[in-house]
Amino acid sequence: MKKHIVAAIAALAFAQAAVAADTLGRIKASKVVNVAFSADSLPFSWSQDKDAPRGYTIDLCKRVIAQISRTVGVPDLQVRWLAGTTPERLQMIANGKADLDCANTSQTLARLAEVDFSALIFLETGGFLGRADTNIHRLSDMTGKKIVVLKGTTTEKALRDALQKRLVNAEVVTVDKPADGMAMLASGDATAFAGDTIKLVGLVVQEKDPAKYALLPDQLSYEAYAIALPRNDSALRLEVNRALSQVYRSGDIGTIYGQWLGPLGKPTDLLTAMYLLYAIPE
Repeated sequence: MKKHIVAAIAALAFAQAAVAADTLGRIKASKVVNVAFSADSLPFSWSQDKDAPRGYTIDLCKRVIAQISRTVGVPDLQVRWLAGTTPERLQMIANGKADLDCANTSQTLARLAEVDFSALIFLETGGFLGRADTNIHRLSDMTGKKIVVLKGTTTEKALRDALQKRLVNAEVVTVDKPADGMAMLASGDATAFAGDTIKLVGLVVQEKDPAKYALLPDQLSYEAYAIALPRNDSALRLEVNRALSQVYRSGDIGTIYGQWLGPLGKPTDLLTAMYLLYAIPE
């Protein structure tokens, strides 16, 4: 009897996993792929006035979508773009509302408990943006000051950990939108804005007077970006990684990088090595 019960439970679990994992089948049937993105993460993922999103990760995801389209045999696949914050995008993936998360999302072990991830698409560090007219140069200068950070991001956790480790008694203020963080920094309501370094640069270049701001030398964290995917869907993950590998192998990643990140300089040695490591042959 026990063997029959165990077998039944195993069969039920397998059946539930199979249903949950058939993202490609659902895309083929609906002819729609749902893609979560960030509307304010220049140069990775952003849009303006409800325009179609643009950016480094968006270009990579367009190649991924083209691969999915070929795989499911639907040449006119419709893309439904869904804007959201990092926590919102991850929730979209976890609950099946979105099939891909195409932004600047860091892969972490905690997040792997809820979603899966593709091969890495970028390597980044977390840091601080301050005002150029202050005497704040490093984290140790921020005792008694306010530091603003995006809510629910890996940078928020890294910031709180760093403050505790370095015994810096600063106030952490969380916001939902980067624009709110920049507004607090501009008005003096916050001394620094903690975030992914290149994203902070992207925010500065959109300001009327970029010279008013400066990046601080302290680094908070190491961020490994990837495309978040539904858990337990190896078929979808394979097609996503197949597309990314093709981009890396062909050298097209150089064009994509140059368009969106070229003004910041060449890829670091570490990022170049990452592209080579994930240029997986067929």
